[in-house]
Amino acid sequence: MKIVILDGYTENPGDLSWEGFEKLGFLTVYDRTPAEEIAQRIGDAEIVIVNKTPITRETLIACPSIKYIGVLATGYNVVDVTAAREREITVTNIPTYGTAAVAQFVFALLLEICHHTAAHSEAVYRGDWTNCPDFSFWNYPLIELANKTMGIIGFGRIGQKTAVIARAFGMNVLAYDAHESEPGRELADYVSLDELLTKSDVISLHCPLLPSTEGIINKGSIGKMKNSAILINTSRGPLVVEEDLAQALNSGKIYAAGLDVVTVEPIRADNPLLQAQNCFITPHIAWAPKESRARLMQIAVENLERFLRNNPVNVVN
Repeated sequence: MKIVILDGYTENPGDLSWEGFEKLGFLTVYDRTPAEEIAQRIGDAEIVIVNKTPITRETLIACPSIKYIGVLATGYNVVDVTAAREREITVTNIPTYGTAAVAQFVFALLLEICHHTAAHSEAVYRGDWTNCPDFSFWNYPLIELANKTMGIIGFGRIGQKTAVIARAFGMNVLAYDAHESEPGRELADYVSLDELLTKSDVISLHCPLLPSTEGIINKGSIGKMKNSAILINTSRGPLVVEEDLAQALNSGKIYAAGLDVVTVEPIRADNPLLQAQNCFITPHIAWAPKESRARLMQIAVENLERFLRNNPVNVVN
């Protein structure tokens, strides 16, 4: 059994082991694979493991030996799942590995916006505190989260974990989701999208990227938000119309944004958000603590093991 990993570097830049896959077949690992070399590198391999390298219908036709595609992520839009299903190729994903890490990162972004800890630390090292006539100073407004309202759009596992942390900060939690649940009702009040947008001090996005959610944050929805609102996106970049968000930040229509994802990644130099005021952008790292990646690796290996035993799990097609 030949196994090829086409873009293993982000999952394992050297601090984890591919041993689990090595036990299941003859393994070849590439850190990255350019589009023009995808089919060649797959060759006659039966097992293909990818993260963001696209597997198109054309690639599947060119590589008839493929029996299984394992995606090293929750999102699987890099694979033409319809074409895979037509060719009876099993496609799996990793649905639950990053819940704690992503929810934690929501508050890494939010607390930076509330306290500007990095900027204040830089000010101390610059000598601003040493030269200050007072015992304390701050260069930015400081925000307390207690009794503020967090609105969570998309209330699945990560959204609900985010709600648990928000409640620990003393926040009130509103949720909007197409599918309400009893566990969700224990953590938040389900409301309409318009009510969430109107009432929330902080809005955190945790919905999947679907035709119904693409561009859910746009000029119209931003117009319903408080001028003091903070937007957090650790989900998918295309949920936000970036030009509309940049204009809202620059005009003061909303206060701040913390983004770990953008529409085109890596971020383009002409992305309007790079010129937006009070916009904090990180390079898609909410998922990436070592503990989270180790869980991802374990689940990916287990997915393949179950497939080889004719009992597949986490199948998306």
